[in-house]
Amino acid sequence: PSDMMDGRIGHIRTELDKANFTEVKILSYAVKFSSNFYGPFRDAVGSSENLNSANKDSYQMSFANSSEYLAEVELDVNEGADMIMVKPAISYLDVMQKVKEKFSIPVFAYHVSGEYAYLKAAAEKNYLDYDKTLVESLIACKRAGANAIFCYDSLNIAKKLHNNKLI
Repeated sequence: PSDMMDGRIGHIRTELDKANFTEVKILSYAVKFSSNFYGPFRDAVGSSENLNSANKDSYQMSFANSSEYLAEVELDVNEGADMIMVKPAISYLDVMQKVKEKFSIPVFAYHVSGEYAYLKAAAEKNYLDYDKTLVESLIACKRAGANAIFCYDSLNIAKKLHNNKLI
């Protein structure tokens, strides 16, 4: 669940278990920061119109907070989370690494719309090579401990990596 509400993981785990879905895995968004990098996605889905003047700061973590996320991960793991999402990815490599070191469950990185957009915009101005810079970013996530990465350009990068056209 991406809403990060306290107790949500435990409730989902309980209901899945009651319905005999004991093997279904739960991906927790316990480490979802209130980030400006969500801008392109929020614009695409019309969040500003839907939220009026509200925002998601009340339940997403402040990007300045350097410790709350470990407590949130621990709560979700204790409630039955099988995996943890760190979102956004690149600005939170230190967070990914600490979560990976402290908890023995898979860590997923989410390279979000703003991370994708800033690389695309810089590449359009010939400031950088988009594919190589994206791969560098994704490898940084792996080095920080990500077991898997969600990315807006996964198929393109996977094809190029498969064909040895990068790295």
